[in-house]
Amino acid sequence: MSVLITGIAELTTNDDELGQLADAALLLDSGLVAWIGPAAHAPVADVKVDVGGRAALPGWVDSHTHLVFAGDRTAEFGARMAGEPYRAGGIAVTVAATRAATDTELATNLRRHVAEAAHQGTTYLETKTGYGLTVADEVRAAKLAADQADEVTFLGAHLVPPDTDPDDYVDLVRGPMLDAVAPHVRWADVFCETGAFDADQSRAILQAAAARGLGLRVHGNQLGPGPGVALAVELNAASVDHCTYLTQSDVDALASSATVATLLPACDLSTRQPLPDARALLDAGATVALATNCNPGSSYTSSMAFCVATAVLQMRMSVAEAVRAATWGGARALHRETGDGAVGVLRPGSRADVHVLDAPSVTHLAYRPGVPLTHAVWRAGLRVW
Repeated sequence: MSVLITGIAELTTNDDELGQLADAALLLDSGLVAWIGPAAHAPVADVKVDVGGRAALPGWVDSHTHLVFAGDRTAEFGARMAGEPYRAGGIAVTVAATRAATDTELATNLRRHVAEAAHQGTTYLETKTGYGLTVADEVRAAKLAADQADEVTFLGAHLVPPDTDPDDYVDLVRGPMLDAVAPHVRWADVFCETGAFDADQSRAILQAAAARGLGLRVHGNQLGPGPGVALAVELNAASVDHCTYLTQSDVDALASSATVATLLPACDLSTRQPLPDARALLDAGATVALATNCNPGSSYTSSMAFCVATAVLQMRMSVAEAVRAATWGGARALHRETGDGAVGVLRPGSRADVHVLDAPSVTHLAYRPGVPLTHAVWRAGLRVW
């Protein structure tokens, strides 16, 4: 059935021609936006929903999560809050718990987190493998993720397992593991960081993934200055994620490339790292996305609204910039922002992903930080909240 959403006080479209509309309405039909414009000119629909002067925007696009996992890292978090530094090696704790979990346990946990995100306005979500680190466990994670997430990324290069030779593991990841997982994923990622994989190892894995037709992503520059950004730009990766420590050359490289800088402020807060310099990236002309990095070790939140509020209040982004980064920016990082069925944008032909706030303006996302403002959510035209 077609659905007309009317009574929208402020409609953020992310469309360059439509812009932001006042007193607007949306017609949803067959999973897509069929019409958009002034409420006074709205067409007839099977169902009419009046949202009573609330704001609406595209659903959040969370382009970076790690949701196929088991176990708990509360003790690690507590130690970090007591002053211990974050180390990439903590991933091994989750790897052990994930390997020991049943398929049912992993699927149930994944489903719970996807639903939790949807109830907060996330309508398009990427998630990764990376807590298996054996061929069988990575394939299992990819298949489970494909059942629940919109996009799946292979992250066999998350960490070298304990008591494993790094060169042997790189050969496994870029060979048999990649061959087995590739049919079930769209992207490949690598944690290019001290304590994980260096530039040469990361390049070898990413080039092997590209040869198999996968898109590329990079975890880079999280724990200190490093080669992640340069490598991502060199290989034309869709995104480089974290970007906590950037040199001017990193900023310039991102500004002159198609690679999206995906910022993960909840992770930086949880690991007590400095927040990324979003202002420098935006002022240079780089494309910026915001994502949660939801995972049990370094960023256990599914709240895109929290990331938006943090970006505005602490990273000098405007509300409009932060909302765009959390919607259109995430879609751009996943190459889903254009064409029929586009996400992160509301225009005729885009996917009917709509997030209605219990507020008259998106400004309230930062004006009232921490307050649950999601009033209603439509995903591909179906109301999910």
